Amino acid sequence: MPASLPPGLPIVPLGPGEPSGFTMSPDEFEAAVQDALHSIPDRLARAMDNVAVFIDDDYVPGPGEDPDTVLLGLYEGVPLTERDSWWEAGSLPDRITIFREPILEICGSRDDVIHEVAVTVVHEIAHHFGISDDRLHELGWG
Repeated sequence: MPASLPPGLPIVPLGPGEPSGFTMSPDEFEAAVQDALHSIPDRLARAMDNVAVFIDDDYVPGPGEDPDTVLLGLYEGVPLTERDSWWEAGSLPDRITIFREPILEICGSRDDVIHEVAVTVVHEIAHHFGISDDRLHELGWG
């Protein structure tokens, strides 16, 4: 997944002093992520292989990245479509991280948060299955 937002994604980070979005405790946010994961159809969930899901407060851009990069989620790993016979030999699990603060900043209600978490979880799981950002945007999961 690219390190910066794809063009056209309607996310504008708030400036200093601007009111933030919805407030939700870390436990409530984790429950929203768990609910989103439980909503994945069983057949699809069973097809996921060697992937772990984490929650972090915010994405920290790495060296050489735009310091203003905002991500709601991040998939790091080797998509199932790109794995070969050598992949399993000592490979660490793929990693999906859902970023709490950016999601809360763009949401105005609990329902907004639950919806955005679900969309973000589906989006990152789709990357695990080898679906590109462009295709996800075409499908309405951008």
